[in-house]
Amino acid sequence: MLEDVDLSGARLRSASLRDVRIAGGSWANARADGITLRRVELLDMRLTGVDLANARLEDVTVRGCRLDLASLRYARLARVRFDSCAMPEIDLQNASLESVELVGCDLTAARLASATFAKCTLRRCRLAGLVNPERLAGARMTISDALDAVDTLAAAAGIELLQDGDA
Repeated sequence: MLEDVDLSGARLRSASLRDVRIAGGSWANARADGITLRRVELLDMRLTGVDLANARLEDVTVRGCRLDLASLRYARLARVRFDSCAMPEIDLQNASLESVELVGCDLTAARLASATFAKCTLRRCRLAGLVNPERLAGARMTISDALDAVDTLAAAAGIELLQDGDA
């Protein structure tokens, strides 16, 4: 286990991490284009502004981390779980997510342009202001979570919501 490692602003192009748990510390504004993470746990880390473009994440757990303004553009995620993460304005443009779970995450204003979601589950996530929310097609949500996000989901489908009693 690695603890409290500070890689803020580091260049980690095409790095590979396997079978490791990382707790605490910061990768804020690190450039990790093309990184591969396999069987990795990231716990309570600051990942603000981290660039994980073209990354490959497989069998990864991310718990209690800040990923605000992070980039996962063109990344491939398989069997990844994000749990209680702050992810406002995360960029998932052209990302491919398969069997990904997002639980209790803040995805406010996340950018989903051309992202794909296959066998993914969202539970208790904040979805306000999603950019391209229609890209969630293929994801699963509970009815109560869908009702909490009805304004975002309706807008994605082009549905105008009326108040009860409106004509």
